[in-house]
Amino acid sequence: MTRFFYSCLLYILSPLIVIYLYFIRGKKNPDYRQNFSERFALSQNHLPKNAVIFHCASVGEVLAAVPLITAYQKKHQNKKIIVTCNTPTGRQQVIDSFKGHIPVCYLPFDFWDCANRFIKLLKPQQLIILETELWLNMMTTAKRAHCSTIIINARLSRKSLRGYQRVPRLAKAIMDSIDYVASHNHEDVERFISLGLHADRITATGSIKFDINIDTATRKQAEQLKSEFNHRPVWIAGSSHPKEHEKLLYAHQQLLKVCPEALLIIAPRHPEQFDVVANLLTQQAFTFTKRSENSPCTKQVLLANTLGELKMLYGAADIAYIGGSLIDRGGHNPLEAAAFNIGVVTGPSTYNFAHIYPDLFLQQGAICVENKTELASRLISLLDDPHQLKELGSNARRCLDQNQGAIEKSLQILEHNLIKETIL
Repeated sequence: MTRFFYSCLLYILSPLIVIYLYFIRGKKNPDYRQNFSERFALSQNHLPKNAVIFHCASVGEVLAAVPLITAYQKKHQNKKIIVTCNTPTGRQQVIDSFKGHIPVCYLPFDFWDCANRFIKLLKPQQLIILETELWLNMMTTAKRAHCSTIIINARLSRKSLRGYQRVPRLAKAIMDSIDYVASHNHEDVERFISLGLHADRITATGSIKFDINIDTATRKQAEQLKSEFNHRPVWIAGSSHPKEHEKLLYAHQQLLKVCPEALLIIAPRHPEQFDVVANLLTQQAFTFTKRSENSPCTKQVLLANTLGELKMLYGAADIAYIGGSLIDRGGHNPLEAAAFNIGVVTGPSTYNFAHIYPDLFLQQGAICVENKTELASRLISLLDDPHQLKELGSNARRCLDQNQGAIEKSLQILEHNLIKETIL
């Protein structure tokens, strides 16, 4: 009965969902209109049957999942794999990360008929969901088709827990549809159990986001780009958002007054913001170069208007500001910077990475600033003190190293559940 009412609500909201994605988001980013039939499970005939499906909502989940999927491929070379996602940028990241060798499609809307059509057509062996994309119809349909559903890198914040507790029957139905959960920490374990998940179906493995590996090609590219900056002080603002861009440009203005040769690399989170930021830079009289022009940057700002390069760009900087944190967006992943021994500066909004920042702060690999004025002050201080910069970066890297190992634990869970499913 719970699933019936849930499905009815989704069908009632379906016109708004389509209007939002196709017309509103599609106007800002036309890529949302491409492959739209996949969202109704109508164009999946080209995908392999009996595959293992990894679902990664967007770019962040894809980047975190790449090492896991790569390791899974090495262990199961004969297994067919599909990666699903929700966004065009996530889709492109999958294509870029695996050079087109792993098929990708959108996960269908969680309408009953779409989920049923998707599972019935593909007959997947496992549905592996990154983080907490919990869709009742998809997971229930998978379970009935003897396809185990495993949640990897799962997190459940206090805020999300309160939301689920408002709809206890729905929460219990979702928990019953899950075969196993690999969560970040023991706090997450207790929260999932409080929603009705059986204690023998969850364990804390840590976060796979700590298991970052910088390949030789990426490291060399970062070193080459850094050499082109000719020893200029460089800070990067990664994954910035509207209403945050302006704060970052203010901080850079203040930095330039003290250090005229300083360079800001600004990397907007979403491609539709590239032109917005370019216009802001022009209006505020900054000199800037676009990364897509692939020309030496001698200007005040380098606008990173390319996809898939953010991790490398962190490696070309001296200090990294992580976006989505000076506004109420919960922040983004600071560990890509830490992997390059680059220290982190963040705003106060970091709830999306509450499993990472406390330890990063504790080990003094990250600094929190409250506003744009404090950001400017910190940048001026850090870029004037090479010893402090190096120490901050070393601390961030140490924190990363001490928390690695979640991928191997997650692989063991996937292996165990695959064997169990085969026996059944």
